[in-house]
Amino acid sequence: MKLRDLSPLMARRRDGGLSHGRFRADPALASLNWPDDILEQFLFDHGDNSAFVHDYGDIDLCEIRWSLETIPAEDFEELPTGASDAGCIENFAKNPVHWVRVRPPEVGQHWERHGTWLRPPILIARWLLHPADTGLQVGVLRGRRREGLHVASHHQAWVGHPAM
Repeated sequence: MKLRDLSPLMARRRDGGLSHGRFRADPALASLNWPDDILEQFLFDHGDNSAFVHDYGDIDLCEIRWSLETIPAEDFEELPTGASDAGCIENFAKNPVHWVRVRPPEVGQHWERHGTWLRPPILIARWLLHPADTGLQVGVLRGRRREGLHVASHHQAWVGHPAM
C-alpha cells in the first residue's frame, strides 16, 4: 500500500471526520503494524500535505519497519529533508527560538531541559525513496546548535528501514 492509496482516508481526516483515534483504527492502517507515534506524525499530521505526498507518496508503506534508535546530534547536521522541502531546514535554523516559541509551551520547556525533541522525530532510510541512495533523511536541529542553545549529545528518533 502506498501513501497515495490512502487519499480517501486523508480526505476524511482533513474534513474533520476522523480523530487520531479513529484514524489509527482504520482497517487500511491496521496491516502496517506501525507504532502509534509514527501513524500520527507521519500519516495523520502530514499524509495529505502535497509536498509530503510528492516526496513520499510512492513508498510502499508495508515495506517500512520502524525502530526507536539513538542518534548522535552531529549526525543530524547533514541529514537532508525531502526534495519538496529543500531549504526549509535552513529557514528554521535561521531563527530556532521563534520556531520553538510558536509551538505549545511544553515543546520549548523540553528543549530547555533536555536539549531534544519532545517526541522523537521521524527519519527514513533514503534507500526507500531511491534504491541507489544510502543514509537517512530528516529535518534537523542545526539552528539550535549554531545559536549555542542547549542541544543533547544524542537524540531518540524513529527510524524507518526497509522491511526484510
